[in-house]
Amino acid sequence: MAAIWALFLLTFLSLSGCTKADRDPAPPPKAESGPPRVVPKTADERPAIVALGDSLSEGFGVEPGQSFPDQLQRKLDSSGYTYRVVNLGVSGDTSTGGLGRVGYAISLHPAVVILELGGNDGLRGIPVAATKQNLESIIVQLKKAGSAVLLAGMTLPPNYGEAYIRSFEQAYRDLAERHSLPLIPFLMEDIRSRLASTPDLMQRDGIHPTAKGHALIAETVFRYLKPLLRREPKRVEPHVLALP
Repeated sequence: MAAIWALFLLTFLSLSGCTKADRDPAPPPKAESGPPRVVPKTADERPAIVALGDSLSEGFGVEPGQSFPDQLQRKLDSSGYTYRVVNLGVSGDTSTGGLGRVGYAISLHPAVVILELGGNDGLRGIPVAATKQNLESIIVQLKKAGSAVLLAGMTLPPNYGEAYIRSFEQAYRDLAERHSLPLIPFLMEDIRSRLASTPDLMQRDGIHPTAKGHALIAETVFRYLKPLLRREPKRVEPHVLALP
């Protein structure tokens, strides 16, 4: 952090001699202007929507401001919803890592948490039961703290085997049903449905979306998120009746 240095000029007047000008009091020295006063930012008191996830939330490989949480914020703003989106995405994170960070998410007192974890568990072949247990623990803690949870489902490439993929996808459905959560069946469904005609929705690694892909994810999330949100009530201006 760059230091801010202020320079103050001190003027000392000598009172030698005996002229009238010397005997008259000298005017006070003109105060030098210091550095511009830094006004602290007002705390953002809007209810928080926390994206607790991995590289898909963090926005791996795209420019700052282009992740789906960033684009979701702009969507909320333009649609008249008074919320702030907090991006707690960490590249490479698993459900175990998310469980370790849930306390911090709770400390933000979020109105809603978009729970986007488990994809890296599946890619690493972690037993589905372990992933499911971690996600359930996160959900229970969030709900106990008073946060609504939007669960983002995931899937895996075909080479992971039909049985494992089916069990992996079913875990999200089971958790949503057990805890009465809204479920996005597959976070990148809109990308998958358009990828054949629009290949630039994904980065070259075939795993992470481009900025255009994140825009589609933001649209998907917003669609499932809206039922959990409330609009700021509009101010009604008093109607003044004109007297005859």
